[in-house]
Amino acid sequence: MNAPEVEFPNLGIKIVHLPKEAFHIGPLPIYWYGICIVLGVAIATYVAVREAKRLGQNSDNYLDFLFYALIFGLIGARLYYVVFRWDDYKDNLLNILAFREGGLAIYGAVIAAFITAIVYTRIKKLNFWSFADVCAPSLILGQAIGRWGNFFNREVFGHYDTSLFAMRYLVDQVNDKPASVMAHVVEAYGQQYIQVQPTFLYESAWNLLIFILLMLYRKRKKRDGEIILLYLFGYGAGRFVIEGIRTDQLFLFGTNIPVSQLLSAILVVVSAIVLIMRRKNVPVPAVAAVVEPAEAGLIDTGDIEKETETTEGSQKAEATENKEDAEKTNDTEKVNNAEETGAAAGTEVMRDSESTENTEDSEETK
Repeated sequence: MNAPEVEFPNLGIKIVHLPKEAFHIGPLPIYWYGICIVLGVAIATYVAVREAKRLGQNSDNYLDFLFYALIFGLIGARLYYVVFRWDDYKDNLLNILAFREGGLAIYGAVIAAFITAIVYTRIKKLNFWSFADVCAPSLILGQAIGRWGNFFNREVFGHYDTSLFAMRYLVDQVNDKPASVMAHVVEAYGQQYIQVQPTFLYESAWNLLIFILLMLYRKRKKRDGEIILLYLFGYGAGRFVIEGIRTDQLFLFGTNIPVSQLLSAILVVVSAIVLIMRRKNVPVPAVAAVVEPAEAGLIDTGDIEKETETTEGSQKAEATENKEDAEKTNDTEKVNNAEETGAAAGTEVMRDSESTENTEDSEETK
C-alpha cells in the first residue's frame, strides 16, 4: 500500500494523493487553492444576489460592488500579510508581487472589503447597514469554502495533536514546519509525518455555523446593521480561539501578541457594543461619522434621477391641471356674473313695468 499524503488517523481517513495543482492551462499551473477561493466567491455572490432580490433591492449594485471588492480585497489580503512579515520582504520588494507563492491574510481582505463598501455605498447613495447585512452571510460562507484551499496547500494548521481530529501531513510536502511541530514527528508507512490540529477545518466549520445562524436570524432583525454586526462578533469570537492554536501567526511589531487574535478581540467588543446601542436606538458618534452619510435609503443614482424626472413631470402636470381648473373657474364666474347681471336687469324691467302700471291705474282713478 502506498503511503497516504494526508491522514486523519483517529477517524480512519487516508488520502493517498492530494495534489496542489488541479490542472494546467498551457505552461500555467492552476492550483486547488485558487479554485477554492474562486468557488467561494462564486457561491457567495449567488447568495448575496438572491438575498438582494428577496428584499426587493437592485442586485446589480452587489455585482458592481463585487468587482471592486475582489480587487481591493486581494490587495488588502496581501498587504496585511506583508506588513506583519516585513522581514521576509524588506530585502526583495519584488516578492511582494509574488501572489502565487502564497501569503494572503483573510483579515486584510475583510478590512479592505469594508472600506470599499463604505466608499461604494456613499458614491451610490445606498444605506450602508442594509447593504452590509446582505453581504454578511455570503461573506462568511465564502470564507468557509475558501479555507479549504489551505488544506490543499498544507498550511494553516495547529500544534502537535492526538485528538479525534488530529491530521497528518508528509513532512517533505509542508513548507512551513515550526520547531514545536517537528519535535513530534510521527513515523508511519515508512514515512515521516507531522501530526497537527486542522485549524483550517475548525475555522471552516465555525464559519459555516455562523452562516446558518445569520440566515436563520435575518428575517427577525429589528434594525439594519444587526446581521453584519453579528457576523463580526461571531467570526471574531471563533477566530480569537482558533488563532491561539495556529502555528503560523502574524505578530504585532516587536511583541509576541498575535495581531489577528488582538484584532478579533477588538471586533468582538466593538461589534457587541455597537449592536446593543443600535438596538436601543442610541447614536454611536464614531460609527455614525463613517457610515451615516451613506444612510440615504436604498436608492441608487439612476433611481434618484428617475424620481426627479417623475417629480418634475408630476409638478408640471399638476400646474397644468391647476391652470385649467382656474380657467374653468373663471369661465364659471363669468357665466355666474352674467346670469346675475341678467337677473338684475330683469328685476329692474319688472320694477319699471310695475311702476308704469301703477301710474296708469292712478291716472284712471283720477
